[in-house]
Amino acid sequence: MVNEDENSIDAASEGNCSQGGNFHQCTLFDITIDPGLKDDEGNELPRPFTKSQMRKWLKKVKWVNRKAEKRAREKKKSKERRKEARAANVDLGPSRKALKKMKFERDKKSTGIIIDLSFDHLMIEKDRFKVIKQILRCYSINRRSEPPLQFHITSFGEKSKNDMARHNGYEHWDIQFNEESYMDVFPKEKLVYLTSDSENVIEEFEEDTMYIIGGLVDHNQYKGLCHKLAVEQGIRHGQLPLDKYINMKTRKVLTIDHVFEIVLKVCEGEPWQEALMRVLPLRKGAHVCDKTSTLDSSSEIADKSDNESN
Repeated sequence: MVNEDENSIDAASEGNCSQGGNFHQCTLFDITIDPGLKDDEGNELPRPFTKSQMRKWLKKVKWVNRKAEKRAREKKKSKERRKEARAANVDLGPSRKALKKMKFERDKKSTGIIIDLSFDHLMIEKDRFKVIKQILRCYSINRRSEPPLQFHITSFGEKSKNDMARHNGYEHWDIQFNEESYMDVFPKEKLVYLTSDSENVIEEFEEDTMYIIGGLVDHNQYKGLCHKLAVEQGIRHGQLPLDKYINMKTRKVLTIDHVFEIVLKVCEGEPWQEALMRVLPLRKGAHVCDKTSTLDSSSEIADKSDNESN
């Protein structure tokens, strides 16, 4: 009999299991904990028999078996970190337990964020998992804010539910999950789609307005898709004022969690430039705009155009 721990799973993945000093060939049926595999529509798949299916299945089995152990390690580390912080008289803010208790007691801003998950069919599983990971980051940031933004997920379909189900208890998070599109949940006049392809630049976030972030990791395959969608649906759209406040070495396409955190910080009253510099990662090469050099370059361009016209 194979034990239900990670060692037994590792042994199974290598094709050998130990039983009383003797070795026998493991089969898939030696595994007693089987989380099963599902397709993108949530249908149960039969036991895998090809090598690629076997690897995928064993990877999931390992993850399920290690999940409880990983949670216990994280909980222990958290307790030790808080104990050290108390000894050093450092305030780490409210604990996760306290935040959960505060969940329905805190007032929220009238401004909100919607993450649109209507693009699941355009992504492979790996990219869908990246979207879920970024949503987790948004949730973590928002629940530690005072006051938090309203947080909604729309077009929460079967694929998204299956991906999110990897995180136990997500149904109790301080997020409103909606199977419907944002067009069916909110009045059109209260919606603004955030997209870097928009010609409109947002300088401040309006109250009683919901700002939409496209839940899409596309590696630039579907450039302009969110802007096109907003135009077709007849809702407002706008981009963050990146060009006005910072220069970047890379293209100005941000992740879901970066956009969320920038919006949150600006809504909390932080100046645009400080919020952008604080949130954007080093790899983006962001630096403060040099207004003098910008003015000089603008003057040079103007002089050049005058000379050419003369």
